[in-house]
Amino acid sequence: MNYNLNDISTQQQKASTLHILQKLLILIKEERKNLLLALLAILTNSGLNLLSPFIVGYTIDTYVLHKNYHGVLLYSGLLICMSLTAFGASFIQTRMMGAVGQRMLFKLRNSVFNKLQELPLAFFSQNKAGDLISRVNNDTDKINQFFSQSLMQFIGTLATMTGAGIFLLAINFRLGVATLLPGLLIFIFTKATSQWVKNKNAASLKTTGGLSAEIQESLNNFKAIIAFNRRDYFKKRFEEVNTQNYITAKAAGIANNVFTPVYGFFASMAQLIVLTIGIYLISTGHFSIGLLVSYLSYATNFYNPLRQLAALWTNFQVAMAGSDRISHILNLESNLPVIATDGTEKMSSLLEFRNVHFGYPGGKEILHNINFKLECGKSYALVGPTGGGKTTTASLIARLYDPERGQVLLNGKDIRAFQPAERTAKIGFILQEPFLFTGTVRDNILYGNEQYKDYSNEQLEDVIKKASLEKLLAIFEKGLDTPVTSSGESISLGQKQLIAFMRAVLRNPDLLILDEATANIDTITEQILQDILNKLPKETTRVIIAHRLNTIQNADEIFFVNGGEVIRAGSFDHAVNMLLQGKRTG
Repeated sequence: MNYNLNDISTQQQKASTLHILQKLLILIKEERKNLLLALLAILTNSGLNLLSPFIVGYTIDTYVLHKNYHGVLLYSGLLICMSLTAFGASFIQTRMMGAVGQRMLFKLRNSVFNKLQELPLAFFSQNKAGDLISRVNNDTDKINQFFSQSLMQFIGTLATMTGAGIFLLAINFRLGVATLLPGLLIFIFTKATSQWVKNKNAASLKTTGGLSAEIQESLNNFKAIIAFNRRDYFKKRFEEVNTQNYITAKAAGIANNVFTPVYGFFASMAQLIVLTIGIYLISTGHFSIGLLVSYLSYATNFYNPLRQLAALWTNFQVAMAGSDRISHILNLESNLPVIATDGTEKMSSLLEFRNVHFGYPGGKEILHNINFKLECGKSYALVGPTGGGKTTTASLIARLYDPERGQVLLNGKDIRAFQPAERTAKIGFILQEPFLFTGTVRDNILYGNEQYKDYSNEQLEDVIKKASLEKLLAIFEKGLDTPVTSSGESISLGQKQLIAFMRAVLRNPDLLILDEATANIDTITEQILQDILNKLPKETTRVIIAHRLNTIQNADEIFFVNGGEVIRAGSFDHAVNMLLQGKRTG
């Protein structure tokens, strides 16, 4: 299955605005009460603002022209009270929607992160971490900004425009139609350019993700950059992606700002129409000065919100572009589902490969029709030249991937039928490049191990001693409290592998896979590890991938992996000969 987010088809990317909004509204369905109160506040604000021009025009015609200052003061006080009430309603709406937006952002980021947790290893091998970080942080924030800052303004603007349009038509229908005509042209222009604006913003967000990915890659590999003195190479790469981001961001900026001058032009045209026709109607006695002032205010109330709408529409398009990128992740499904099984076969082996074929997405088939069995309590070694398929075979054993064809059986049952927690409890995997989290040695040893999470350090040390791991723990200066950073720079690569080793052993798995687990460890420590492996419960099956020949000397059975085949190598000497022969032919 192709999980590359950049390869998603154009048809998939063109999700309807309504469909995207429906998905986002699900995230705030629990905020209905707050949304209704915020809506009531914004409608109150819009209603009071719409009533003000009518009162101003009435005051001019009834009191100002007749020099009735008592009436002027009375209605001025009324206008002040209305303005204060509108301000209060606007403040309440802003505060409530800010809280709603933050809660939605929290839920949205949780949803995206939880979805990432469900996706298989293939997804992460096909997408750059920097781009995923940009989607989780940057794109979700664009959506939050729209909901917390723009949504109610958007509704309020529409309410103000609708009310102003009704007043314009009610006061003088013909003049109202002439005044609203430029608004129709604005609608046509907006409809014609919306997809173009959305595409420009989508391209900008994509290159922002690419820029983030490039920065992360450069920082992660900075030690290699210094060692090879290739700052120029990474500087050039960064300049390329930064230039691309600049180009797309500039194009998005132009697209986002195109509405403001266009809307301003049509608004000025409408005011000119009102003044020209309004003065004519006054001269013919069909209009009053107060009505003209009110009419100009309503025309302003119709077209000024349109100018605001230009900015709000831009925010909406940015949010929709960000929502598209988020939806691409949320719509993905794992290609490692838990399946129903017909039952469990009676078999003496712990694990069996039956006619297994496998190849990575977009690549050639790596394993062809593989068949072998692993018996309980035995030790197995996978040897072969680099790139022969050893780690791939181990990944299929641990179900990091599924075969394209064939079947992997664990305890007589299709491995796909096990729940993830049940499968990982049975299979331990010490990766070739173990990853540690920021914290302590204790935090990393207990990662994913609920059994000992509430143990004190003293209790955990007793468990470690019973597992014969105390010599490994003694290597760390502060024992369980030794600090560890996520990059692992505070400890050596060998120490990282020791932590991964302890983490796996303490889980007491039925099957333990060691992928080059001693590659960065000295000979003395390697012997300690071997002693620990020898003391594992007799039911524990071990699968060892190693290039050091002394590591596999005591294996019960050796498999030679190369050229898409897994072959029993027989004796240790035979395995060595096959390995040497494989290197020559490779």
